[in-house]
Amino acid sequence: MSRGDYGWLDGEGGPLQPIRRDFDLPDYPGEARLIAVQAAPSVAETEFLLSLAERAGSPIAGVVGWIDLAEDGAGETLRRLAANPAFKGVRPMLQDIAQTDWLLEEACPEALDTLQELGLRFDALVTERHLPMLEAFAAARPDLPLVVDHAAKPQPGARPGWEEGMAALARLPHVRCKLSGLLTELSEAERADPLPALQAILERLLDWFGPERLMWGSDWPVLTLAASWQTWRELTDRLLAPLSERERRAILHDNAAGFYGVAP
Repeated sequence: MSRGDYGWLDGEGGPLQPIRRDFDLPDYPGEARLIAVQAAPSVAETEFLLSLAERAGSPIAGVVGWIDLAEDGAGETLRRLAANPAFKGVRPMLQDIAQTDWLLEEACPEALDTLQELGLRFDALVTERHLPMLEAFAAARPDLPLVVDHAAKPQPGARPGWEEGMAALARLPHVRCKLSGLLTELSEAERADPLPALQAILERLLDWFGPERLMWGSDWPVLTLAASWQTWRELTDRLLAPLSERERRAILHDNAAGFYGVAP
């Protein structure tokens, strides 16, 4: 927090107050190896996560960081970071950028070319408004592995725009989707019994992406604003219970390992 780059956490009090503190590796409740994903738009955040991955016995198998893709010299920054084998990709915080088409209009093509050249991945932190733009971006770059974070944060109620946009993205074979961040987007009424709402979302995601292109994520510690890590894992087990053991393992572990290029 002392770095001052978690702008979305600004302001004392309010609904985000429970996570307005530093989190470190011993705080993470899971036992499996993990991919750590940036939560601040700074290279310092990326370097911090890489330093955690370098600790002896660290569970971090890979880091998805941040760079300014619109900045001159972004390609050089990518090359420097990619010298660390734990650096696996980037996530521009598109949901926080007012300009919906920023990725198409402002991001440097040379930086995006460098992403592909280095074999890095692209995490898309988007909401429903970005889906047509993201489809155009992904279609233009079929060699850049892309994953939609938090399933583009479907909102409670009818979601025709979300369904249309996600179905279009799923038709692109190099696009994946994360089964994560869903609990925090549910309404208060849905959170009282989240399984029906989550099942409805998962049914659509399985129709579009299949179990081979979905990957589980904790969204921890933001998750804790809605539920504990253990609650989300237990809900996940119930959601995936109808699938085969191979399909469950793919969603929970293997798809992410394959996408980010780490050992299973």
